[in-house]
Amino acid sequence: MMKERMKKWLRPVLFTLGGALAGLIYYKLVGCSTGSCVITSSPVSSMLYMGLVGWLLSGAFGSGCCGGSCKR
Repeated sequence: MMKERMKKWLRPVLFTLGGALAGLIYYKLVGCSTGSCVITSSPVSSMLYMGLVGWLLSGAFGSGCCGGSCKR
């Protein structure tokens, strides 16, 4: 049971962490020179925004249905 729960949350956690890392990299490489940009003006907001995008994308790349064994 614990293994199933971990497997269920592994993809969203990895996508969220990957998104947050991408947000930090984007902040460091591109950033906002004036400070007036809402998302890229601070590393925290950039990481939170991209982490949210990563979490949302984790549901878009789900496993789908195989052979009619879909759970509803």
